[in-house]
Amino acid sequence: MPTEITFTQNTAGVTDPKGFFAKGVSADIRRKGNDRLDTGIVFSRKPCSAAGVFTKNRVKAAPVLECVRTLDSGAPIHGIVANSGNANACTGEQGKKDAEAMARQAAAACGVSAGSFLVCSTGRIGELLPMDKISGAIAKAGAAAAAGEPDGESFSNCILTSDTRKKTCTASFEVDGKKVTLAGSAKGAGMIQPNMATMLAFVTTDIAADSATLKSLLSEVVKRTFNAITVDGDMSTNDTVLVLANGESGVSLDGACLESFKEALFRICDALADKIVADGERITKVVELLISGADSEQGAENIARAIGNSLLVKTSWFGNDPNWGRLMDALGYADSEFDPDGIDIHYGDVPALVSSTPIPENKPKWKEIVSQKRFTIRIDLHAGDASYRLRATDLTEGYVDFNKSE
Repeated sequence: MPTEITFTQNTAGVTDPKGFFAKGVSADIRRKGNDRLDTGIVFSRKPCSAAGVFTKNRVKAAPVLECVRTLDSGAPIHGIVANSGNANACTGEQGKKDAEAMARQAAAACGVSAGSFLVCSTGRIGELLPMDKISGAIAKAGAAAAAGEPDGESFSNCILTSDTRKKTCTASFEVDGKKVTLAGSAKGAGMIQPNMATMLAFVTTDIAADSATLKSLLSEVVKRTFNAITVDGDMSTNDTVLVLANGESGVSLDGACLESFKEALFRICDALADKIVADGERITKVVELLISGADSEQGAENIARAIGNSLLVKTSWFGNDPNWGRLMDALGYADSEFDPDGIDIHYGDVPALVSSTPIPENKPKWKEIVSQKRFTIRIDLHAGDASYRLRATDLTEGYVDFNKSE
């Protein structure tokens, strides 16, 4: 049984575990002439084991390729360097050189060996990084992190793009009187559709673990969290989730604490995923879709995504319209086997359909539920035992206005 886990929202983030330091600074990457934070470093003096999960988009940004290469090398990792305002995606050979340079410069700024830093970027696609500005910012952030500055908040803010707020949380548990801490910082608001979203997520922990175990656990958790959200159905070029473990707690990840660690990792990733959905570009509602009774998990997921990405469904949510007919239409064209005459649909706990028979007298209650900022739709297919949860959003005029200028 997992030990009791202490979980806290809106924390300092990645610097909460022992031995992690961070700093975010401004390089004016967006060329706005302001002091908006856009470049940062997370650093551990003690080398870390690390693992990552990345976008499945065939068009991968240079920093994604650089991260994969560095992790595949098996080298000990000392930290992460990240920037916002420019994705360094679709930038050709120069983009790859710039990603390598960012990692190299971060390692030098922190006084550790080359090849020990992972690099991430997020922002506009198709523009070269202003390396003349970024290099100085990396040197500044690296010097502060190497000096032991625990400024997780500035780092969490420096990775934001269209986000309206930072996204952090922390979990901890005890093993034989020793405290193990995990913490996360993330960004993401638009282009949100697995695998994964236009999102970066960083998890640090002071447990000791090998990279293979971290990769296995992270992949499992990401499937149920970051890969189970959608805002607009678009998949990005830069999606990255990284976990770093430096062992500073003195606790090793083994059978005695495996379940506690898995639960803590899930709670970190689940909370960050929820924060990403809730901060979707100009959204007004977060909708939890719970599909049950499917013939397979894939079938349940197909239905959840068909509904969650349907423009007709999303706009009806924005209009406070419990239009279950649009739900039925979307699940009907999803790739899943079921009897169309045996569907149950509930808004919250209020039935809309039972065995595909409407219950129109409940419409006032449906409308009340759909008018809330958060609500749940439950669909039971009565075709098997599989289920799937997807968190989605409405689609608003504000989303269109915001993105038409991009």
